[in-house]
Amino acid sequence: MDTRDAKLEIERLTRQLEYHNHQYYVLDDPKISDYDYDHMLRELEELERQYPQYASPISPTRRVGGQALSQFVKVRHAVPLESLQDVFSYDELREFDAHLREQEPDAEYTVEPKVDGLSVALEYVDGQFVRGATRGDGLVGEDVTENLKTIRSIPMTLEHAPARLIVRGEVFMPRASFEALNQQQEAAGKPMFANPRNAAAGSLRQLDPTIAAQRRLDILIFNLQLADGVQFQTHAETLDYLRERKFKVIPYTICREFDAVQTQIARLGETRYELSYDIDGAVVKLNSLSGRARMGSTAKFPRWAAAFKYPPEVKTTVLQDIVVQVGRTGVLTPRAVVAPVHLAGTTVTSATLHNQDFITEKDIRIGDTVKIRKAGEIIPEILEVEKDKRPAEAVPYLLPSRCPVCGAPVVRDDDGVAMRCSGAECPAQLSRNLAHFVSREAMNIDGLGSAIIDQLIEKKLISTPADLYTLDYEAFAALEGQGKKSAENLRRSIEASKENDLSRLLCAFGIRQVGVKAAKVLAAVFGSLDALMQADMDALTAVPDVGQTTAENIIQWFASEQSRDLVQRLRAAGVNFESHSTVTDTRFAGKTFVLTGALSLFTRDEATAKIEAFGGKVASSVSKKTSCVVAGENAGSKLKKANELGVRVLSEQEFLEMLQ
Repeated sequence: MDTRDAKLEIERLTRQLEYHNHQYYVLDDPKISDYDYDHMLRELEELERQYPQYASPISPTRRVGGQALSQFVKVRHAVPLESLQDVFSYDELREFDAHLREQEPDAEYTVEPKVDGLSVALEYVDGQFVRGATRGDGLVGEDVTENLKTIRSIPMTLEHAPARLIVRGEVFMPRASFEALNQQQEAAGKPMFANPRNAAAGSLRQLDPTIAAQRRLDILIFNLQLADGVQFQTHAETLDYLRERKFKVIPYTICREFDAVQTQIARLGETRYELSYDIDGAVVKLNSLSGRARMGSTAKFPRWAAAFKYPPEVKTTVLQDIVVQVGRTGVLTPRAVVAPVHLAGTTVTSATLHNQDFITEKDIRIGDTVKIRKAGEIIPEILEVEKDKRPAEAVPYLLPSRCPVCGAPVVRDDDGVAMRCSGAECPAQLSRNLAHFVSREAMNIDGLGSAIIDQLIEKKLISTPADLYTLDYEAFAALEGQGKKSAENLRRSIEASKENDLSRLLCAFGIRQVGVKAAKVLAAVFGSLDALMQADMDALTAVPDVGQTTAENIIQWFASEQSRDLVQRLRAAGVNFESHSTVTDTRFAGKTFVLTGALSLFTRDEATAKIEAFGGKVASSVSKKTSCVVAGENAGSKLKKANELGVRVLSEQEFLEMLQ
């Protein structure tokens, strides 16, 4: 294919993919299968790879995320993104209507759902999407263009568009995407999002657009901010105009009387849980654009619009039981079992109790009559207890002191409220423990992703990390997506892991507060796992950067019956328990270094290894606890912060002299 044909084919594929994006993500009417779409996208990716000079910055291939940013650039909005006056009752809304009709007696309104998301402005020049920014304070926001490109319902090109067009919309996370994201967060042992709005805001402000792409955000356009050379009479006309240009536009209803406005708001409230996204109210806007211009705005919001906020629905029910679930990270989560009650569009039979502190603070007991609501309209939670209805036999509730799954002791996090199972072989934590055990910074066993680990657990081929070393490779080869070659590669990787340094094994154990750096220091100081297991509090706290809490965690971990069983089985499998290196020179003991800029005398890994060899550690950010910053060429914000905090800054040559 010559360059001219390649250019034409790239343009054709781009048009086709944008068309199918619109059909699928805006109209919900796909015309081709996912397979055919993916095949077309791969074809475009390959052409753009071969002919990068024709790859567009708004290509459909950028929908999966572009280059990560170091920070967001500030953007001054050409047209301010105003906030709205909130009203919380029909009486307040009637006052708004009466005041408005003093100036616009023939007022006609549009009523729209108020999407609970994050407001953004999208700017197009000559029909091309050039920039997207968050609302910020209404005057200045942040450039999140690359993240907005990942939202498939945003058109990258417009037909018959003015020279400059700016629209405003609400980015949101559909409920299905939110539930999937929280499942992923829980599986990874990360904090779950409270509601879709928080999740959407956090996703849109990711510096890495690939993360935003994975979150499957969406948008509804609700206002035309600017359109060069195009005139309109009403707000409804602008929305219809934008819909014709393939934007995903907010649904609206035109109401001429206040009673009709009230009826439509009530109708939206009754059906809001049938929507695929969250709304927290209804927006009432004057339809006439000339009327809006006459009414103007206050210092805070326009006089021609109001946001009616729906109150959260609260129901009363009986707490019948409290069950405790053990998550993949070992955290015990209490859940209330309640008498079924219809709430926010669904029948609720359980509610989160968060943790022991939450239960104690609200004095929640089995048998109590409780008021329940959906936090963020998603997760049911107990609001309060009606103590005058409490049964005489109800007693204060305490989480169990032993794991309900494996029986290991439960410990409380020192820096939080979480209660956690301490079992090294707890079945509830097996998937996450295995994923950590085989990870690159731990035992570095290739070929065992989370999906394969879950298959191994499901087929009962593995029940503790030690089972890796007695794995049935024939059974592994028979798993879906595997085979003899995969099994042989895995066998080699597992066998090779037996020779790892002790530091990797210590990291793989997942002892609280013993990460990669602490594991290296402990391995170097004690030399063997047996010596570490025999170490007492004094010996452990004598190690640089090992405080009392970390020492207690180590002692408790090795004292556990499950931990001792794991160690014994690993020993029998021939896993190395010795350290390949020792710290004989501790000149950097207790010191924290930060590396910044382009280093010429060392690579980052080499400099890190030298610091750790002398008992020091390397951190990724500068703080008051930083001992030294080693600055290479083009050092940026870290160097600036070091100077602001008065942290010692070393050139590479000065660092080299310290080493010598």
